[in-house]
Amino acid sequence: MAGPFHAGELAAQAAAGVDASGGAAGIRSFMPDQHREFFALLPYFFMATVDEEGWPVATVLTGEPGFVQSPDPTSLTVAALPREGEPGVGLFRAGRPFGALGLDFATRRRNRANGVIAAADGQGLVLKVLQSFGNCPQYIQTRAVRPAAASSQPARPIAFPSSKALAQIARSDTLFVASAAGGENGGVDMSHRGGLPGFVKVEGDVLTIPDFRGNRFFNTLGNLQTDPRAALLFVDFETGDLLHLQGRGAVDWTPTGDPLIQRRWTFTVDRAWRRPAALPLRWAFGDYSPVTLMTKAWNSAGDEGVPDPQA
Repeated sequence: MAGPFHAGELAAQAAAGVDASGGAAGIRSFMPDQHREFFALLPYFFMATVDEEGWPVATVLTGEPGFVQSPDPTSLTVAALPREGEPGVGLFRAGRPFGALGLDFATRRRNRANGVIAAADGQGLVLKVLQSFGNCPQYIQTRAVRPAAASSQPARPIAFPSSKALAQIARSDTLFVASAAGGENGGVDMSHRGGLPGFVKVEGDVLTIPDFRGNRFFNTLGNLQTDPRAALLFVDFETGDLLHLQGRGAVDWTPTGDPLIQRRWTFTVDRAWRRPAALPLRWAFGDYSPVTLMTKAWNSAGDEGVPDPQA
């Protein structure tokens, strides 16, 4: 297969009527030095893998800056594992595929990596990187991070929708999505989505998520073309609460006629977990991405529910 894209990504690009070959050079089989140095600055690291049945699982690992290191251009070491009680506990094992996202909310910088877990023990992971690329800063809201106390309560399965889950989704301006595809150039992907609070619309057990204008690689939507199973992770940045969802995605390729809000996809929830105060970190809101503020046509709430950075 020519280029870095798998069959599902190529099919998604064709369905969207775009040619992403011009950006393919930015997808490398190694990490440039600036990515390697960037990962080492972060106190949190978003990761995904799949369970024994192939269901994607999304989680966030935390540690002191430097807990992620890159000893060489195709390796990452992560001195952390999912916390006990998380849906991902025990799944990050040698030989499993992984997707990783490093995102600095303070600078809106983000870099992606995927590959295979080369080794795992009780202290952390060694990752073999097969693909590495950067992402643009669009739809990332700035936030300042600080340490905080985490609860020892485990994640608990919940019936979806629940009032607490719906409230957390309604407040969210950010989500993370894990998806996977097999075959050549396939693997696990961990991606970010952002918008104004309420940009994820919920009806029953179905979430509708806009596909705003992006890099045209269609990593997530391409994966859904080959395997509709996916996982969503919602982080409450003020409380440290995590909401984990697993379900099936489907893309509506009908053009919306809006150059920014290009299409939508749905996610039907199969199972859900909540964990209050799961993270030893909290984030103070800064400001919205200028591009996020342009998405009000999708978000019917307009300015309602938008937090005031000065409050």
